[in-house]
Amino acid sequence: MLLEPAIDWLVHALLGLEPGTRAADIVQFFLYDSAKILALLFVMIGLIGFLRTYLPRSRIRAWLTGCGGWAYAAAAVFGAVTPFCSCSSIPIFLGFLAAGIPLGVAFAFLITSPLINEYLVVLMLGFFGARITALYVVSGLAIGIGSGLVLGRLKLERHLVADLTGGAGDSDAERAWRLQDRVRFGLGEAREILAKIWLWVLAGVGVGAVIHNLVPAEAIQDMVGLTGIWSVPLATALGVPMYGSCAAIVPIAVVLFQKGMPLGTALAFMMAITALSLPEAVMLRRAMRLHLIAVFFGVTAAAIMLTGYLFNALSAWLRPL
Repeated sequence: MLLEPAIDWLVHALLGLEPGTRAADIVQFFLYDSAKILALLFVMIGLIGFLRTYLPRSRIRAWLTGCGGWAYAAAAVFGAVTPFCSCSSIPIFLGFLAAGIPLGVAFAFLITSPLINEYLVVLMLGFFGARITALYVVSGLAIGIGSGLVLGRLKLERHLVADLTGGAGDSDAERAWRLQDRVRFGLGEAREILAKIWLWVLAGVGVGAVIHNLVPAEAIQDMVGLTGIWSVPLATALGVPMYGSCAAIVPIAVVLFQKGMPLGTALAFMMAITALSLPEAVMLRRAMRLHLIAVFFGVTAAAIMLTGYLFNALSAWLRPL
C-alpha cells in the first residue's frame, strides 16, 4: 500500500522527526489514520448514496420496521460481516438514519460492526482457539442486538441532529436514473456529508493518536490486577477512551491474558476499545447530542461488562484449544 510509505517519508524525511520517538509515532498515527478514515468515509458514503438510488427509503424502512425483533438481528449480522472499525462504521450508521431506519436498529449495526469482523475472527482463532472465538462471535451479536433493543425502547430520536438524518427524499430513488446520475448523486452526498464531519474526524483521530501512544499496556495491567471482582468494570472504563484497530488490540488482549489477567477482563478491555472509542464519540457528536452519546456508551458498556463476567465464569471450560 502506498499510503504507509508516503506517511513515513512525510514524517521522517520532510518533518525531520526521529523514528521511534513519541512525537514521530503520534504524528504518524494521526496522519495515517486521518487519511485512511477520510478516504474510507468518502468511498463508503458515496457507495451508500449510489446504492440508495436503487432502493427507496420507504421500502428499506418498511422492511426493517416490519421485521420486528428480526430487524435488530439483521442489522447486527450485517455489522458482523462488514470489516470496519467503530469510526469507519459511522457513515453506514448515518445512511441507515437517513433511510428512516429505527434508531435502535441502526445502533445494533454500529455496535456489532467493530466488535466482529473476519480479520478479528482469524486473529482470535490463532491466539485463543475455536471455543473462545465462537462464544465471542455469539456474544458480540448478542451485545449488538440487546443494546439496540434497549436503545430503541428508550425513544431517543429527539436527540439526533436533524441535518445529518434528513438527506434526499424518496423521490430521488423513484425518478428515472441514468448510471452517471447515480454516480453523481453518490459523490455529491459524500462531499456534502464529509464537509460537515471532517473536522470531527481529525479531532477524534488526534485524541486517539495521543492516547494510543502515551498509555502503556503495562500500566493498565497493573491497575486491573489489583481490583479483583471490579476488574471487568475497570478494564471496560479504561478501554473506552482508547483507540486502536482490532489487529493491534487482539495481541494486547492475548498478552494481558497470558500474564494472568482473567479472560473476560481482557476481552472486556478489547471490546471496549473496539466498540466504544473516544474518537467515535467525538465523531458522533456531529450527528447526535451528548445525552444520546452518553446513553449509547452506557448501555453498550454495561453489555460488555456482563459479557466479561460471563467469560470469567466460563474461563475453565473456555481454555484455548
